[in-house]
Amino acid sequence: MSNVEDFLTQAEEQEIVEAIRIAEKETSGEIRVHIEKTTSLNPFDRAKEIFHELRMDETELKNGVLIYIAVDDKKFAICGDKGINDIVENDFWDCTKEIMLNHFKSNNFKQGLIDGILRAGEKLKTHFPWTEGDTNELSNEISKG
Repeated sequence: MSNVEDFLTQAEEQEIVEAIRIAEKETSGEIRVHIEKTTSLNPFDRAKEIFHELRMDETELKNGVLIYIAVDDKKFAICGDKGINDIVENDFWDCTKEIMLNHFKSNNFKQGLIDGILRAGEKLKTHFPWTEGDTNELSNEISKG
């Protein structure tokens, strides 16, 4: 079994998907989590590739957020689309990563992901509130590579 399969239990994955659902409930923004074994690229560069592969750059308001994790490399990145990046404070994603990293250092990956997701959701809700007719443009399921 690969580290990707061992990284989260099925129950933990469902809790993360539920956190995404809750975070997206009051926003038109889209949040995804992608987990893979390793990358030969800088994690942020790989996150940008995955962002495009998952078609996150096709959301109407350019307000998608991807949390990317390379399990064996013990590296992760957060990639936001232009709409959200133009609005958040310069250090918002770095501060979000720090919050997540504090949990990751204790091998509490589920809680780190949930805290990152909910923090992104709060910011998305502030700047991209849900309005009548908004639809969930992307899957909430964790993607794996």
